[in-house]
Amino acid sequence: MGVMKLSNTILIGLIACCGCLSAAMAANVQGVRSYRAPDYTRLVFDLDAPPQYTLNTRDPVQVVVDLQDSTLATRLDNLNLENTPIASISSAALDAGGLRVVLALRAKVDPRSFALGKNEQYGDRLVLDLYDVDAAAATAAAPPTAITKATTSVTTPTQSQQDSPGDALAALTASLDADGKRDIVIAISAGHGGDDPGAIGVKRLQEKQVTLAISRELAAQLNKIEGYKAVLIRDGDYYVGLRQRIEQGHDANADLYLAIHADAADNKNATGATVYALSDRGATSEQARRLADKENNADLIGGVGSVSLTDKDAMLASVLLDLSMTASVATSLDIGNELINSLGAVTRLRRRNVEQAAFVELKSADIPSLLIESGYITNSDDARQLDSSAWRKQFAGALTNGITRWFHKRPPRGTLIAWNQQHGATTAAGPSNYTVRRGDSLSMVAQRFNVTMAELKDANNIKRDSIQVGQILKIPAVAAAKAAFKEHTIAHGETLSQIAISYAIPLDVIRATNELKSDTIRPGQVLKIPAS
Repeated sequence: MGVMKLSNTILIGLIACCGCLSAAMAANVQGVRSYRAPDYTRLVFDLDAPPQYTLNTRDPVQVVVDLQDSTLATRLDNLNLENTPIASISSAALDAGGLRVVLALRAKVDPRSFALGKNEQYGDRLVLDLYDVDAAAATAAAPPTAITKATTSVTTPTQSQQDSPGDALAALTASLDADGKRDIVIAISAGHGGDDPGAIGVKRLQEKQVTLAISRELAAQLNKIEGYKAVLIRDGDYYVGLRQRIEQGHDANADLYLAIHADAADNKNATGATVYALSDRGATSEQARRLADKENNADLIGGVGSVSLTDKDAMLASVLLDLSMTASVATSLDIGNELINSLGAVTRLRRRNVEQAAFVELKSADIPSLLIESGYITNSDDARQLDSSAWRKQFAGALTNGITRWFHKRPPRGTLIAWNQQHGATTAAGPSNYTVRRGDSLSMVAQRFNVTMAELKDANNIKRDSIQVGQILKIPAVAAAKAAFKEHTIAHGETLSQIAISYAIPLDVIRATNELKSDTIRPGQVLKIPAS
């Protein structure tokens, strides 16, 4: 009997332990979040353990998620379902002890799901992405976009062109020169987003909010300039995977890819902006290596499954293109130095050279790519600036100035900027835009470019005489006909900036007028000075 009682006791203990283990493994839903992207809706279920689940579609009315050994410890009625295909969301307990979540749909979707493990910011998660079927069908049915960028794209020849190499070459040449006046395309990628807030700074300021605000301001300023087109990779609070960002830059036929971020550090005194380019030979500093590691792990936080949902052939092509990265990185470094010169006029710089590290987001073999850390969100002074719309306008203005200055010197073939220069449609006075600086007034800018205030206001649709620092003003073409020049012979000890100040002419204009590739000048050299 003693042996029997002991055996029963052990058996009961084992059953109790198994019950504890089963309870410990239950993946209970602690919270649910929703995000809307341009082509899909994301639901994120926060769990206290890895989930065991099944996903079913009761086409086209419902999507059903069954979670084993789970309960609901949060509310579902406070989710924002506006502008989503989800009409309502409800839950019920399963007879087997699990949880069923039912999404009632107002439109057909293509549901995809994956689980994410714990990381620094979140516990276990179940991610449900509902892709818009109509948008996917429209994309699949749409004809391929005509490509006119000689430096970054290759058109796919038709079958008849494949049969005749000469015809294929002629077709490619025609596609490159068909118009010759395309816009220079700048792809702007706001860092983080959605489930990934990025760095959290002073007063809980989130990096994803700052980067989107700067990106939108930069895009708005560039789009006001003739010959430029800005494309936002992310234009809302949702996450875009790092490789997907690269692909979107390619889809836009971008001439330049800019990733906008804000840094963070344990040292609250760390401050200033930094410009980064790609390196495949190791980081140029420990700070650059640390930052690259952090940004490259963004997919683990933002939510990208272990299985790629994109075309694998395109991804393989991207990897193969990494072998021809050298020219792209060299151009990136050149543009980065131009941006540093511009940013130094409006903000403190953490580094005065372009840093390099192995950023996944910058691994585009045929698009010059840069990552801009706009400041330290963990520094009180930087955070105050990053949270200021006026400062963000100035920062975006400096980036715009640097971008347009570089492309004015090296316009890509087939662009309006290149066509204007080849056909004498622009004057030696330089770019057709001007970034307002501290102390400028509308009358001063008008006088500087030899136009009337009325002409300047009309070109920029300005109703009042007030202008803001960082504002981009379009200089009307009438200035070309009126432009007159003085000549200045450089004396010993003079600098280009001193000459610009003495004539009350922007340094950018003097550079462009004289086609200077640097600020180095020599005694006896004659400069043309636009009449003011």
